[in-house]
Amino acid sequence: MKLSEYVERDATGLASLVKAGEVTPMELTRLAREACDEVNPRINAVIEFYEDAETVDGADGGLFHGVPFLRKDISFTEAGRLQESGSRLYKGYRCEIDDYFIRRARSDGLRIIGRATTPELGVSGLSESILNGITCNPWQLELSAGGSSGGPGAAVAAGITPIASASDSGGSTRIPASWCGLVGMNPSRGRVSGGPKRQDGTFGLSRKFVLCRTVRDMAAALDVFSGHWPGDPFIIIQPNRPYVEELSQATGTLRVGVARTRWGTMDIEPDVLQAVESIAALLEEMGHVVTDVPPPFQQQDYITISRGLSDASGLEATARSMGRVINEDTLEAVNLMFYENGKKQTVSDIREAHETMRKMRFEVGEALNAFDIILTPSMPTVARPHGDRYVTTNTTISVDEWRELDAAFCQYLGVFNVTGHPSVSLPLAQSACGLPIGLQIVAGFGDEATLIRVARDLEEGRPWSERRPRVWAGSQ
Repeated sequence: MKLSEYVERDATGLASLVKAGEVTPMELTRLAREACDEVNPRINAVIEFYEDAETVDGADGGLFHGVPFLRKDISFTEAGRLQESGSRLYKGYRCEIDDYFIRRARSDGLRIIGRATTPELGVSGLSESILNGITCNPWQLELSAGGSSGGPGAAVAAGITPIASASDSGGSTRIPASWCGLVGMNPSRGRVSGGPKRQDGTFGLSRKFVLCRTVRDMAAALDVFSGHWPGDPFIIIQPNRPYVEELSQATGTLRVGVARTRWGTMDIEPDVLQAVESIAALLEEMGHVVTDVPPPFQQQDYITISRGLSDASGLEATARSMGRVINEDTLEAVNLMFYENGKKQTVSDIREAHETMRKMRFEVGEALNAFDIILTPSMPTVARPHGDRYVTTNTTISVDEWRELDAAFCQYLGVFNVTGHPSVSLPLAQSACGLPIGLQIVAGFGDEATLIRVARDLEEGRPWSERRPRVWAGSQ
């Protein structure tokens, strides 16, 4: 197989070739390394391609037999491998265990070949850090790939691997999906286990999944990674049939709520709003009933939750275990401010945050109960420049100012981390200058099946498979 052929196939397609004996897992790993060598110097998405990647045996069979897979350098623990979380505080730290996500990946044939970048501690919507530098968007190198799963996003968008791990506490999977032209789902709370050490990530706000290029890969990944483990705090009803079978099921007539107005203080760019209008019209043409939906929550409530969940104790324990101190030499400006702010947190702050989460879950659930799905922009803008004031961690603004900017920046995303609804960003449009525009589809709690069917319909109605970024492996 040539590199130009490798990059044209999604993970499902590559796995089928392995199963048919037309290509070997080792050959796919070699092609992933070739792709990385070609494009990574320009995008800085992969911080480590394992030296033993081409010699480590993977599991036989599985939905993704032999497919190369990148691990985001935070949230996913792989025994014996580095996990530095984009921070000088964690530099040199090696994991002791494989988490459940990694075990499931291996058991279904994914071959983990290396680590991809993330902003420090996964906090920012821009993937840039003092430790690992700036991750560039393959569509336009002067722009950010997004964050915090920007390294996986840029790598998949440029063709290094067809699928990579991603995690999302307030938009970290869906931002790179929107800006890099990818499919990025944030599953329902409890759908994918965070165990054994992060089974209650940020009180259920944080969820693990993948970034990929096709809806069928998204469906297959749900089959691979869904399921709970003993001790998980959130147990969700599992589907009656595999998610890949939803790809052949009828969608039916749906009640669609459309967000045509902003849900925060940041305006929607005209190209993004036009994309929303276009897809709303397409859904109507498909026979669905489309109705406008007003903002279902107050931005200040989201800020209150963010403020009340700051925690200094975890970083202090990390610093002690690494024999380091927390200061400007180990943490970037905003995270250092978060740390100092967290030390001042009171029991009343925590109680207020949890009560506000309860209130938001109720109010949003009640407001959206009349709809089967919701259509929103994923992001109010196309990809932002590196170092943009929105949510960079290397800045001197105050913590409160940063939180306000973050809430405005992720106005359509973080709310569904709070409520637990499943949502997916799909690359359904492009701006006038050719940049990807992601639109978000949100379904009822636990209803990933509807998301898959609608995503399939939209992929067929507004296909994106022929679009290519400027930096694309095998094109030189």
